[in-house]
Amino acid sequence: MARRVAYENPWLTVWHDDVIRPDGAPGIYGIVHFVNRAIGVLAIDDRDRVLLVGQYRYPLDEYSWEIPEGGGGPDESALDAARRELVEETGFRAGTWRELGGAALSNSVTDELAIFFVATDLQDGAASPEGTEELQTRWVPFGEALEMTFDGRIADALSILAIQREALARRA
Repeated sequence: MARRVAYENPWLTVWHDDVIRPDGAPGIYGIVHFVNRAIGVLAIDDRDRVLLVGQYRYPLDEYSWEIPEGGGGPDESALDAARRELVEETGFRAGTWRELGGAALSNSVTDELAIFFVATDLQDGAASPEGTEELQTRWVPFGEALEMTFDGRIADALSILAIQREALARRA
C-alpha cells in the first residue's frame, strides 16, 4: 500500500491510497481523516424538551435542525468538548452529564468517530458561536424530536443517533 495526501486543511486530510483489492487486483481508496472527534449534546430540560440548533449546512446547501455539536480536539476530553460546544452554541450549561454512546459516522470513506452525551439540569447563559456559525435555537418536546428523526425534519446523523439512542434507553 502507498499513501499520499490529496488535500489537507486544519480540520481534515484526504488520503489517496494505492491498495490491493480483496480480489487481488490493484485499486485505490480515498479516506477522509478528521483531526477532531465529532461531539454531540442532547440537551433536555426539566419539561422533557430537546434543545435544537438550526444552521445552514454548506455541503448540502440546506438548513438543518440538529443537536448542539462540534469537534473535540485530540488533547481535549470528550466531556470537556461537549460542555464547551453546548455553551458556545446555546449559552446553556448542564449540571448533569451522561455519556450516551459513540459511533463511526461514515466508515466507508472516513475515520470520523463521534461521542454523544445527554445533558440535563440546564442553566441559561449567553451563547458565543464561532464566526462561521449563524445559529438559531428551538425547544421541542422529546416525542416531537424523535418524530423529526423519522420524518426527515432532522437529517443529521449524529442527532438521529443521540435522540433515537435516548428513546431506546428510556424503553429499556
